[in-house]
Amino acid sequence: MNTSPAVGGEHTRPVHHEPAPAHPPARAVATAHRPPPLIANDFHFLAHDDRTGQPRLFRTALSLGLAAGLLMELHYAGRISFSRGAVHVWRDGPTPADWLQHKILDRMLTEPQDTPVRQWLSYLATTADEQVTHRMTQAGLLREQTTSPWWRRRTGAVPTDMNAAAWPWARLSQQLRNRRGLHEHDVLLAGLVVHTQLDLALLDGASWVARDYLSLLVEQLWPPWPGLLAELGAAVGAAVLSHRT
Repeated sequence: MNTSPAVGGEHTRPVHHEPAPAHPPARAVATAHRPPPLIANDFHFLAHDDRTGQPRLFRTALSLGLAAGLLMELHYAGRISFSRGAVHVWRDGPTPADWLQHKILDRMLTEPQDTPVRQWLSYLATTADEQVTHRMTQAGLLREQTTSPWWRRRTGAVPTDMNAAAWPWARLSQQLRNRRGLHEHDVLLAGLVVHTQLDLALLDGASWVARDYLSLLVEQLWPPWPGLLAELGAAVGAAVLSHRT
C-alpha cells in the first residue's frame, strides 16, 4: 500500500488571554446510538471552500482525513473495529447500503486480518479524494466545473448549494466558539479537524477558551476513536516533516 507526501502548519497559542470559565463544560457528546451521516462527505465540505471548491488543506492532509472518515463510516456500518493499532474486518455483518463503503469493504476482505490502521489510512488516501468527490457528485452535492483559460483548463468540483456546503463549517465553528454541546458526529468531525491541522483555520481569531474546548472534546472521545485519530495525526505529522525536509 502506498503513502503520499506533504501537509503543513503548526499550532501557535494566541497571545491574548481571557478569564477561564468558572465551570468546566458539560459532557458534549449526545448519547443517541443512531449511525451518523456520511462523515467523509461532511469532512470534504469542511476541507474545501464552500464557494470555489478549492481545498483548505494540503493534499495529503485532505486525503488522510477523508480516509479516516471512510474508516469511521465502516465502523458505524458494523463491518470493522479497531484494536491495538489495527483494523479488524468482520466477515459477517450487514451489507453497506453505500456503494463506496461496499467497495472499500470488498477490498479490505482480500487483505490479512488486523492490518495496521496506518497502512489502511495510507492506502485509502491514494483514492479517497477522488472517490468521495464522485460519491458527492452522484448525490447532487457537487458538480464539475471547468476553470482557467483554455490553454490550461482544469476541471474541479464545486458545491451545488453553497449554504449546504458551508453548514458543517459554520455549525462546528459556532458550536466551539460558544462552547455548546456537540452530537457525536460533530465531535468526530472535530477530531478529524484537529488531527489534519484544519483547526487553525476553523478557529481563526477565536479565543484560547474555544481552542481549549475543542481539545477537551477530542480528548474525551471514547474508544475506538482516540486510537484512529492518533494514527491519523501521526500520518499527517510525518507528511509535514517529509514536506519540510
